[in-house]
Amino acid sequence: MAYDEVLAERIRERLEPEGVAAKKMFGGITFLLQGNALANLYEEGLMVRVGSEGMDEALGRPGARQFVFRGKEQNGWVVLAEETLDDEVLDDWLKWAMEVTAELPPK
Repeated sequence: MAYDEVLAERIRERLEPEGVAAKKMFGGITFLLQGNALANLYEEGLMVRVGSEGMDEALGRPGARQFVFRGKEQNGWVVLAEETLDDEVLDDWLKWAMEVTAELPPK
């Protein structure tokens, strides 16, 4: 599993106090809130849940692109360029992902 361990630790520090679990899966590390994925860090970068309604806004932000899996665009998820993730930007994306994921029923 090739992902940025330093970024993974930065994410853990922010999310674990909020009750988010980290689990190695999908070729990286997935961060789960009540059993629902809110972010996944893998070799392509950091993927975050923004919800269907948030796609236009998310894609308008620097460093965000549509998540594509097996040639199909995945609605509600974006992949972020790691070089854009200073502390403030990372905090903002993770807060957004937490809010969207918290609205989902627990698994």
